[in-house]
Amino acid sequence: MKKLIIINGPNLNLLGKRETNIYGSMTFTEFFDSVVKKYPNIDLAYFQSNIEGELIDKIQEVGFTYDGIILNAAAYTHTSIGIGDTVKGVTTPVVEVHISNTFSREEFRHQSYISPNAKGVILGFGLQSYELAIESFLS
Repeated sequence: MKKLIIINGPNLNLLGKRETNIYGSMTFTEFFDSVVKKYPNIDLAYFQSNIEGELIDKIQEVGFTYDGIILNAAAYTHTSIGIGDTVKGVTTPVVEVHISNTFSREEFRHQSYISPNAKGVILGFGLQSYELAIESFLS
């Protein structure tokens, strides 16, 4: 059984409430519950924090034992060299995910410190971006 974790960064705990025109009306808990049911043969975990250091700690904690990390570092994607270095430093493959198409948004969102060391990047497909990332670990 593959062991995957979804790690979400700041403000993603507000999904379903925040900017629903961009992020939709479903909470991440509702979405995660549906994904767990859809993929019963995957040991799927979830972690969210608004604190950069906690995200780094979690990536380090799972980054040598899990089969995959699905990382939506949210705004930290564009600002955190520390998270980028952590992704580079672990052996577990990381797929960078974004709900929105970051290239259709503000210019500062076009830069990612994660992408250079990620297995791949999926963005712009709403919450389905996470499912596409899961699928990337199954093939």
